[in-house]
Amino acid sequence: MATAQEQAAQFDFYWQQQGEWVEAPNQRRGGESGVQRLDDGNGHLLYAKRQVGHIYRSFLHPFGRPTVLRELDALHSFEQLGVRVPRIVFAGAERDADHQWRALLVSEALEGFVDLETWYAEGALQRYPEPVHQLMLKDLAENLARMHLGHWQHGCLYGKHVFVKVSGHDDAARVEVALLDLEKCRRRIRCQRAAYNDLRQLQRHSSISQAHFQTLLYFYQTAFGSAVKGLG
Repeated sequence: MATAQEQAAQFDFYWQQQGEWVEAPNQRRGGESGVQRLDDGNGHLLYAKRQVGHIYRSFLHPFGRPTVLRELDALHSFEQLGVRVPRIVFAGAERDADHQWRALLVSEALEGFVDLETWYAEGALQRYPEPVHQLMLKDLAENLARMHLGHWQHGCLYGKHVFVKVSGHDDAARVEVALLDLEKCRRRIRCQRAAYNDLRQLQRHSSISQAHFQTLLYFYQTAFGSAVKGLG
């Protein structure tokens, strides 16, 4: 585990790095938050979410806490649950001279993955046979079931936050699905409520057809049971 001095040095190092904005800073939550694409110096892409004064408040943190730290909590938990997410390179937060929060979350790029909306827009329905779509829906459903069984609700489950990677061809095809943007994740007492809210949101905010969504629900119910009864 890094010492406080080492943590501060790493924070300063990544804070000074500059790259292309892939999500321009948005003004919200009393501050700003944006995402830059960085090069780690070895030809690998990193994504750095950087925030200034961008906080949330809760019973445990009534005076505010950077939202990237809530996202970090979710990422650690998802990894333990077996939910596929980007690998964390660095995360931290500190107060500047004006006592305002600065926060960073640096993660590895998901090599070979593309967001679900782009996947469909680039012709996935025509490029891949139906068994590949079944594999995608099954892997997505199983990742979501593991997340919900852990009592986590994604809170922003749009198609642009679901990433897909297809490798191999025909009978040897393999499909992996990963989840991104866990900033709005929160724990739920009832996992069924988390499931209901997330799946309704995905149904409304993705390009998954009604027929394929029914297949997704079938795979989900197989993994989780009756948590989504009444959906569809």
